[in-house]
Order: sequence, then C-alpha cells, then structure tokens
Amino acid sequence: MKVGVVTFPGSLDDRDAARAVRAVGAEAVTLWHGDADLKGVDAVILPGGFSYGDYLRCGAIARFAPVMDALVPAAKGGLPVIGICNGFQVLCESHLLPGALIRNDHRKFNCVDQRLVVENAGTAWTSDFEAGQEITIVLKNGEGGFVADERTLDELEGEGRVVFRYAGDNPNGSYRAIAGITNDRGNIVGLMPHPEHCIEDGYGPSTDGLPFFTSVLKAAVTA
Repeated sequence: MKVGVVTFPGSLDDRDAARAVRAVGAEAVTLWHGDADLKGVDAVILPGGFSYGDYLRCGAIARFAPVMDALVPAAKGGLPVIGICNGFQVLCESHLLPGALIRNDHRKFNCVDQRLVVENAGTAWTSDFEAGQEITIVLKNGEGGFVADERTLDELEGEGRVVFRYAGDNPNGSYRAIAGITNDRGNIVGLMPHPEHCIEDGYGPSTDGLPFFTSVLKAAVTA
C-alpha cells in the first residue's frame, strides 16, 4: 500500500507522518505541493505545520496548491484522506469538510497530552478503534477551535460525523468539544490532535495514534 504525504512550504510534521506510515508496513510516498498528480497512492495525509506561513488564514493558500487540484476530486471519489492539525484546516478551506478552525479561545498555543473520546469507529481511519473508547493524543495548535453554524453542527451530530470529541476540559473552545469530523462517506477525516506523534512506547504519551494508520491499511486492502 502506498500512502502519500503532502509537503507544503511550512509543513512540520510530514516526516513524522511518513514514519508512522512505514511503522505499519506501508510505503510513504512524498507528494510536493507543486505536484500535478498523486503518483498512484492509495491514501493521502495532509500533515500539520504552517503551510505557506499561515498567511491570510491557516490553510487558505494551501487549498490552491497544484496538488490539491488532483486531491480534491480523488477525495470526493472515495480516496482515503486525513488532515491533521494544519491539514484539517486545509480540508475545511478546500470545502472537503465543513466548518472552520479559528484561534484558540484562550489566545494561547496548546501543547498538551489530550484525552479524546472516539465517537465514530466506522471511517477509513478509525476502524481499529471502538466507539466510546478514550484515547490520549498529542495536541499542539494555536488556531484549533472548530466552529460551524448550528445547522451544520446538528447535521454532523445527527449523521454521526463527529469522529472525536475532547474529553474533560475543552482545550481550545471548539464548538460542542469537537476534535475531529468526517465527510458523509467516511473516507475523509480531519482532526486537530496529532496521531503521528503517538505510535510507539517511549515517544509521546501513548501508542493510541497507531490505529489510525492500521485502519487505513485495512481500508485499502478491503476496498
């Protein structure tokens, strides 16, 4: 299985994402922001960082990168795609996921080991979890507050498209404590915490990030 990891100018966690892909036995394929095609990959990761320096808005320029011209239709066609932190912002700016991410309500940068509740274990990226399971994943962001209008929030809730919710204190003011969402098909997932930093003992607070990558491996095999 080949998993593409997109690198934008300003990406920080692309190498960590590629390492997580290799940890589950898949091949990590580097996708540059200027690439015109996806090189035949079976899934794509949009990593964390500060694409294009976060100018205008986080992810606002990245949505116009050449690689997104190939990614958007592929994602709409069912290609598994995950956006982590800045990648989540890119997915929202690209209208692959609804809502937006704004500055944390306390106006400070978060860097914490964050507890999450798995709300949806039926996506391409979460099938190795169980609904209701509590996990701990690294969270680091300055603009991680998920917002949307009430109608959109009700639709996400009603359709089971909230994938993760913050447990305990809400770390950034996200509406309804939403930490991650999916599209109606379940192949596109966006979340603010960083599973790629939690794949092995001794590095990070847990290994709770590993099932993200084993899940998509299984999704590709059964597709």
